[in-house]
Amino acid sequence: MPPKKAPAAEKKVLLGRPSNNLKIGIVGLPNVGKSSFFNVLSDTDLGKAANFPYATINPEEARIPVPDVRFDWLCDLYKPASRVPAFLTCIDIAGLTAGASTGAGLGNAFLSHVRAVDGIFQVVRAFDDAEVIHVEGDVDPLRDMEIIQTELRLKDIEWVEKHLDGLKRSGRSLGNNSLADKARKEEIATVEKIYKALTVDGKDVRKCEWNNKEIEVVNGLTLLTAKPITYLVNLSEKDYIRKKNKWLAKIKGWIDAHNPGDPLIPFSVSLEERLAQLPDDERAEAQKEPGAQSALGKITQAGYSSLDLIRYFTCGPDEVRAWTIRKGTKAPQAAGVIHSDFENKFVCGEIMTYEDLKENGSEAAVKAAGKLRQQGKPYEMVDGDIAYWKSG
Repeated sequence: MPPKKAPAAEKKVLLGRPSNNLKIGIVGLPNVGKSSFFNVLSDTDLGKAANFPYATINPEEARIPVPDVRFDWLCDLYKPASRVPAFLTCIDIAGLTAGASTGAGLGNAFLSHVRAVDGIFQVVRAFDDAEVIHVEGDVDPLRDMEIIQTELRLKDIEWVEKHLDGLKRSGRSLGNNSLADKARKEEIATVEKIYKALTVDGKDVRKCEWNNKEIEVVNGLTLLTAKPITYLVNLSEKDYIRKKNKWLAKIKGWIDAHNPGDPLIPFSVSLEERLAQLPDDERAEAQKEPGAQSALGKITQAGYSSLDLIRYFTCGPDEVRAWTIRKGTKAPQAAGVIHSDFENKFVCGEIMTYEDLKENGSEAAVKAAGKLRQQGKPYEMVDGDIAYWKSG
């Protein structure tokens, strides 16, 4: 008898909403540069930038093109009539303050806005400016980061406590026989584990190890500390250009100690605002100065990646388009992003990699090299795939 195949490793479920239309929120204390950052990122003046707390109350939303050299190359190759890059949906959320979790300021409303997004850009102020007041009186990024983490975690603890209380009250009559009762008991055990992580272990939910069943429970709770965070450190233009700031190493140390692995990106709102006012040719020239390069593209890409988003391309003379999907998406569901009929009547996909197309120079050459593959329903899409879908 041939040896039995080893069972396939269980595929890890991702934290967060199972959606391709995910949003990232800009979070931080008042007057750290959130709305000004949103305005330069979105090339709009939707964000209410002002030198007082709570200038922003209702969240503003914008779709930000995600820079991608692959997309640019494909557009040069196909010279299409229409070019549609991938987008990141970004939300400008009002400033949080100490006590927000108990309703201080406009805390409850603002935290509900954070709950509605899928990831966080946390803007941290590391510049001194006597004309821009700080809600806590002075500039101290470590204190500010501690405030945000504490408020998000306290709100999660309150949320989990309520949920656990409800589960336990309805679970008093549970038996051991039915599958539904066993599933409910497992859910209670998972929620207790989440509560312990937040309270006893003092960890953000995203920094704990969860199995797939537990992740489904975590995702159902839409917890604030389960959302990925990218730390954006707002420096003065001078400090950003010279790549020196007294807080940067301390901020990195705080992240390593509290949330290891979370990305940190230094940038300067004042530099970005200056560059944004220049014509395209002057902006390109200004960025040739040492250290004066815009960080907006890097930030957008980091936010996109933090949400476990990838893209595939459809290409032709009419249109080159990047389609956003989550990591792990199978071919039929990827096709369904274009139209539900493509998923419901899926036959197969003709797939080539961006690298193969670039190496061979044309679709015909890729086909001649045997690199154009027909993929069926089990195929898991890879970032940068170029796809042509066939449906019945």
